[in-house]
Amino acid sequence: SRKPQQETETEETQRTLQKIMSELENNEPLLITEEEETAYDETEKVHIVRDEDENDLEHGVGCGGAPPFSWKKLWLFTGPGFLMSIAFLDPGNLEGDLQAGAVAGYSLLWLLMWATAMGLLVQLLSARLGVATGRHLAELCRDEYPTWARMVLWVMAEFALIGSDIQEVIGSAIAIKILSNGILPLWAGVLITALDCFVFLFLENYGIRKLEAVFAVLIATMAVSFAWMFGQAKPSGSELLIGILVPKLSSRTIQKAVGVVGCIIMPHNVFLHSALVQSREVDKRQKYRVQEALNYYTIESTIALFVSFMINLFVTTVFAKGFYNTDLADSIGLVNAGQYLQDKYGGGVFPILYIWGIGLLAAGQSSTITGTYAGQFIMGGFLNFKMKKWLRALITRSCAIIPTIIVALVFDSSEATLDVLNEWLNVLQSIQIPFALIPLLCLVSKEQIMGSFKIGPLYQTIAWLVAALVILINGYLLLEFFTSEVSGVVYTGLVTMFTASYGAFIFYLIARGITFTPWRFKAGSIQ
Repeated sequence: SRKPQQETETEETQRTLQKIMSELENNEPLLITEEEETAYDETEKVHIVRDEDENDLEHGVGCGGAPPFSWKKLWLFTGPGFLMSIAFLDPGNLEGDLQAGAVAGYSLLWLLMWATAMGLLVQLLSARLGVATGRHLAELCRDEYPTWARMVLWVMAEFALIGSDIQEVIGSAIAIKILSNGILPLWAGVLITALDCFVFLFLENYGIRKLEAVFAVLIATMAVSFAWMFGQAKPSGSELLIGILVPKLSSRTIQKAVGVVGCIIMPHNVFLHSALVQSREVDKRQKYRVQEALNYYTIESTIALFVSFMINLFVTTVFAKGFYNTDLADSIGLVNAGQYLQDKYGGGVFPILYIWGIGLLAAGQSSTITGTYAGQFIMGGFLNFKMKKWLRALITRSCAIIPTIIVALVFDSSEATLDVLNEWLNVLQSIQIPFALIPLLCLVSKEQIMGSFKIGPLYQTIAWLVAALVILINGYLLLEFFTSEVSGVVYTGLVTMFTASYGAFIFYLIARGITFTPWRFKAGSIQ
């Protein structure tokens, strides 16, 4: 009787071991605990189908090589980069484009191109972090920094997000006002835009691919609208090419040049992209699978930012053609741009005013929805909150909508005041840039976090130079702004104290990056 009992126990043990091995093979979330917030559940991720001719043994598990290129796989990986690219097309960027075109003509197109390239480099680092570790930037900051520093980083990220969201919502409200012939005031447009968070939740229930398809339609709407305007304006082809290929800068255009670079890096977008790339099913135990994902995300992000560059170029050249060297050049902003375009280019079958309004609405709506998305990842990552998606989206949306409604009610009748507010919001976001860039660069440079996917010395040098350039440029913007706007002993003293604290915290982040303690998970250690 003992022998059958022993056989039964042996079979039970084997079944238990098989179950454990099965979980180890199929459930990558062993890296996190059940209580931790994650970017995507396993059921939400897009399954990456293997090609029939693919053979794991041919590539070798852990060798770091990648399978041959596949158009089918590129299609499956396409999506996160285009969602990320929307931050390069938000109403704040469009206003920077039109002002650069009106004041500097075609002369800053080369800078727009290189600024987009710098933005691509930063976003690829963000994607690399997310793919290699299986966690996004906010989650990693929660683990790597002490509580007080983590809370400061979270508050700064939320401020950056709110500042960006106010600009995006106001941009949408301006577009709604244009398309309604002024019937709907700014505050009504803000309320309509606020409903997009429920649209976002509705779409999210149908899966990430459906949500990405909606964003693709919005980007296509922008591309068609601004390309139509480009065709209407008929800018000079030779001047456009010279503007792209020949660097040119003058004392008159230096401030707009700084603005072009400064608005490319959006702090919340760095957090967002590191989470979006986790929407695909990637086996991080096999290095070549991680490398494959990084390759496809690099291609996809490059295409997405090329599209965004072309859209920004269309806007810049339309206003360069119409308003450069005119008396109106210094007075054009997002509020009056549509009417100025109408006065310059006239009506026609499709009045350019409404074409501009449609493009601006697509930009505003898409960027506010991605802002809601980023807000969820930032809050969940830093605070590790497990809450219903609708509640978290409602909290994130309310943080921006309530101050935006106040802004719309107070400043609806004053274009000049709205422009001043926009400058303050740009300053608010510029201040936050180091608090996303520095942690990102420190994390992707560490082998104990990235494993074999850490960036090399050359890449580190280039990345830190780009980060330093962006931070210095935004520092210049801050200096210019406070020099012109801040006066009096009390205000000067407060600004000085803030600047000292700000500089000390940046120094702390850099110093902390040099002395990161080993993390509990090394990306390249699972094979």
